[in-house]
Amino acid sequence: MAQELDMAQWQSELVDAFHWGEEERVRALVATWREARPREARAALEKMLESPDGKVRQAAALALGAWGGPSSTRRLEQQLVLEEARGDDASSSVVQVILQALGQLKSASARAALVRKLNRLAEGTPAQTDVNDLTYALWRRRHPELIPAVRSVLQRIPSPTARALRAFLRLLESTPEDLRAWVENGAVPLEDKTEVLTVLDEEVPADMEPLLPSFISLAQAIIDVAATRDGVENEFCERLLTLLLLHRERLFAALPLESRSALREVARRLAVAPAALRSIGAAVTLQYVGQREDADLLEAHRPQDDVLGKVFDDAALALRNYPTS
Repeated sequence: MAQELDMAQWQSELVDAFHWGEEERVRALVATWREARPREARAALEKMLESPDGKVRQAAALALGAWGGPSSTRRLEQQLVLEEARGDDASSSVVQVILQALGQLKSASARAALVRKLNRLAEGTPAQTDVNDLTYALWRRRHPELIPAVRSVLQRIPSPTARALRAFLRLLESTPEDLRAWVENGAVPLEDKTEVLTVLDEEVPADMEPLLPSFISLAQAIIDVAATRDGVENEFCERLLTLLLLHRERLFAALPLESRSALREVARRLAVAPAALRSIGAAVTLQYVGQREDADLLEAHRPQDDVLGKVFDDAALALRNYPTS
């Protein structure tokens, strides 16, 4: 009875950790039980995958990704097909987690499973969100071997729906030097550059860090429009801030001084934009590239909403606590 209670508690903790987005906690729970009671833990995950509760299945899929190994890859792909057959909203959420898990498994078999999913998508009329989710997983498992498969699928999926997949192919086929020239090419639609930023949300390889100054220079060049009108310019700038903040520990430190200064200008302009465009991301960004006097600017343009206003308050406080030069 005690063992049964322990296992039930472990399953409950996995679901709770997933619910709160605590992936490291999921990994720690899996590692502990994989070492102590591997057969029971694996059987418990299998049972969770059969649950009618989508959140339980999501937690189990994430745990299998953390478990790793060929058997986990096979089981995740089997579950992926089962969830596709269900076709309800809960299953769509489970599919998203399975793709995330497959994208994190470091094996050729995981990459092959994602390619098979890609081909299944191309057989129908996929939703853009489904294509996007799969694209992000593919970026995690990027490899030149994916190029022919992606090219083939792009011929079968309508252009607007496949925008993220085209951005993925652009990243996969281009050298960093080619990408820099592409970003700086004014003839390339801004929407395409925004989509590349979205794919990079998943992971920014070290050899692509030198691209950031080009993206920041472009944001600086379009900030007059981005800060006054809701459109592609504003979307590009917001996506750039999102990317930088997602990887803040590494990317802000990698920026040269000139780019930090340009980014500060972009953030300042978006932080004081009209209320409908005022950027929370810009306020947080100023904590990393701003100066003490930017605290006054944030306080003067604090949103009325208590939740959003607190972001501005916290950023202003952090800036005021900066050491004087």
